[in-house]
Amino acid sequence: MSEKTKAHGATRARNLLKGELARRGISYTDLSTRLTQIGVRDTPENLRNKINRGTFSAAFLLQALEAIGCKSLDIRVD
Repeated sequence: MSEKTKAHGATRARNLLKGELARRGISYTDLSTRLTQIGVRDTPENLRNKINRGTFSAAFLLQALEAIGCKSLDIRVD
């Protein structure tokens, strides 16, 4: 996989998660609290950095989506 492909995937994942947080009005502090409730401990500052870089695992993405109550996603490429 090329670096360009990896970067594109990271950007899509970042935008997807940030969009879901924004739609629900969930801050990084709120996300930190919600993740803690499902056993994932991370500070709001670390979450902000991780999400803004887009360098997080698929497992983290699924944990974050679960924590914010996301039941479905529209991931079509326009």
